[in-house]
Amino acid sequence: MNKGILGAAAIVVAGGVTLAIAASFPDPPKAAAPAQANPSVVLAGGCFWGMQGIYEHLKGVTNTVVGYAGGKKETAHYERIEEGDTGHAESVKVTYDPAKISYGDLLKVYFSVAHDPTTLNRQHNDSGTQYRSSIFYQNEEQKTVAEQYIQQLNAAHVFRDPIVTKVVALPAFYPAEEYHQHYLDQVVACDASFRPQCAALNLGYIRGVDIPLLKEFQSRYPELYVKESR
Repeated sequence: MNKGILGAAAIVVAGGVTLAIAASFPDPPKAAAPAQANPSVVLAGGCFWGMQGIYEHLKGVTNTVVGYAGGKKETAHYERIEEGDTGHAESVKVTYDPAKISYGDLLKVYFSVAHDPTTLNRQHNDSGTQYRSSIFYQNEEQKTVAEQYIQQLNAAHVFRDPIVTKVVALPAFYPAEEYHQHYLDQVVACDASFRPQCAALNLGYIRGVDIPLLKEFQSRYPELYVKESR
């Protein structure tokens, strides 16, 4: 997915795209512990099936919900946002336990394996503003850490191209339709035991793009991967 990370230790093909994987990825800036008991972050980076597919298997994450962010409530519907003019981005809301994982580590996964932060409105075969790379911050701490991390990664030339991820305030988050929730897990379950409802799923996209990325995440961060999804 990433167009190129310098200092590559290996070349990995995931989702039909060649990735240059760095030997190590810089750690994020330290952030203060969130004041709220169950903090969350809203991230956008291409199709939300794959984004949730990674974060639902991340240590310390307690819940994930796919949905829409950036536009108005009346246009927060899949068929409408696919037209690309609603202001919405396909997103995932990640709720986490700060005693087990930090906001910075959520961003590290986001930049290093969850999507390509050097392409603004395109991921894999998907293009349009609804697939843009964006961090929707909910407080000044989230904003500051995200902006500092982007500056750090760009200064270190971790990617061949500059990071274009937008850091913007979250106006609202609207959960997507139920059939979109935990889509990757639905496909994995179908592969294990075919059921009639499996015929309606986009099996090829998940198998060709998202499952290879999940495997890359598991391989690169085995200490952060958990089998049970949230």
